[in-house]
Amino acid sequence: MTQSLLAGAFLAALLYVLIPGPAFLALLGIGAGQGRRAGAMFVSGHLVGDLLWASLALIAIIGAKTIGTFVFDALGLLCGFYLAWIGWNAVRAKPKGDGQALVVVERPFRRGLIFGVTNPKGYPVALATFTALVAGSASALQFHTLPILLAVSFLGFIVADMILITIIGAGTVRRFYRAHERLIVRCSGVLFMGFAAQALWHATPGLLGWRKA
Repeated sequence: MTQSLLAGAFLAALLYVLIPGPAFLALLGIGAGQGRRAGAMFVSGHLVGDLLWASLALIAIIGAKTIGTFVFDALGLLCGFYLAWIGWNAVRAKPKGDGQALVVVERPFRRGLIFGVTNPKGYPVALATFTALVAGSASALQFHTLPILLAVSFLGFIVADMILITIIGAGTVRRFYRAHERLIVRCSGVLFMGFAAQALWHATPGLLGWRKA
């Protein structure tokens, strides 16, 4: 178990939560309309989905590594292209209409739970993000390291959730986001494309036979 692998799992979990997406925007709306407590309940429910998709992603990544490096590199290549695609879409995103009413959520925990486990983008985004950030430590990935990786990922999720809960109720943050939504979404797209470049950087040498044994 290497420090870079642990750091990669922590950072992947952290950014998986913090990078703006459907759940991030839903949380922002709940926090803006109902305060931090409702936002915290939503995040607590959504954490179940985060752990589910992270577990499946790590199992897939470790399984690919166990089968062979070629499968792992091919997986990294596909995930790199996927990250580039969603990043490009974010960069090209059109601004949303102004004046949309906030929806009041009566049971934010249940909404977060359902949102987290039914989000169709949860698994591919988790797979792509974790692959991009742990591919550099592929040799250390084994099934016996899975519990530790999940524990580190859980810590990353908790830290990210605490950051979000701290900021979502602030009026300044809410006004800033509304005023700069397009820029924030585009910057997140650029970040996704950076992850894509990293995934491709690690995967391509193995597929071309350039990586040393």
